[in-house]
Amino acid sequence: MAVKIRLQRHGKKNFAFFHIVVADTRAPRDGRYIEQIGSYNPNTDPATIVLNAERALAWLNVGAETSLVVRRILSYEGVLLRKHLQCGVAKGAITQEQADKKFADWKAQRDAKINAKKEGIAKAAADKSKAAAEAEAKVNQERAEALAKKKAEAEEAARAAAEAAAAEKAAQEAAAAEAETAEAPAENPEA
Repeated sequence: MAVKIRLQRHGKKNFAFFHIVVADTRAPRDGRYIEQIGSYNPNTDPATIVLNAERALAWLNVGAETSLVVRRILSYEGVLLRKHLQCGVAKGAITQEQADKKFADWKAQRDAKINAKKEGIAKAAADKSKAAAEAEAKVNQERAEALAKKKAEAEEAARAAAEAAAAEKAAQEAAAAEAETAEAPAENPEA
């Protein structure tokens, strides 16, 4: 029986996540499996990988094959490096302590890269939100200036209208007063 470590699709349309399973190569993709050794969620940034590395290494040591994506996941998690180092220990090329030290150094470098990427993503998100807030503040200030200008123009127009109305009223009063003075001397000669 040929055994393969591969992905089993779950989730919904356009939002899939995967279980990492050990299955018979003849079994359907989402069908029966021998053992589930982890999960992979590509929807997050960076992708979330939960893997039982000891079980994956045990299956690789007994001859399980991997699919292309699972091989990359195992490489990313360091399982293939551990297998390589264990082969070196078995051949006597290096000691177990040297293999453990090499793996620990590699793990520290990988964790540093992951943390740097997460910090970069968080910083980019913070910068983006800060830029959006500044842009929004600028737009709000421009709107406030436009409203203040429009309000000042409306007040100026109201003041001009009031002055025009006052001038018109004064002109009407002056015309009425002039008309009274013109009628008053005309009434006196008749009397």
